[in-house]
Amino acid sequence: MNALFLLTSKSDVAYLYDHNDIRQGLARMRIHHYTAIPVITAAGDYVGCISEGDFLWALIDRKDELPDLTIRDLIRPDFNRAAHIDITMETLLERVKVQNFVPITDDRNKFIGIITRKDVICYFQQRYEKEAIEDTKPLAVG
Repeated sequence: MNALFLLTSKSDVAYLYDHNDIRQGLARMRIHHYTAIPVITAAGDYVGCISEGDFLWALIDRKDELPDLTIRDLIRPDFNRAAHIDITMETLLERVKVQNFVPITDDRNKFIGIITRKDVICYFQQRYEKEAIEDTKPLAVG
């Protein structure tokens, strides 16, 4: 199966722009009840993800800089790395073991959406159930 079938499109996902300020970022996360959110450029390039913890650490460690910080300033380089659109289901399963969602990019590094842990689990559950049903079918005698 192509992982693209599990994609939640960019148009259905909240995200931040890298030039947003801290207040804008926190407000958007609060509205959508997200604990982590993708970050893109104005041109749609994937930059990274930011979490509630990233905001918290900025409040503690960089409180004097807060008025001048942008979302880009808070991004951790290896947090919620994006995957390419042609990711295999097996690789996707490995990624959702440690990420709640996997941001997906196209050939030009444009953010096109996310695949959630829930969607991957549901896919493998349905596959398992289908295989279990097929294993219980009686053999044809011929």
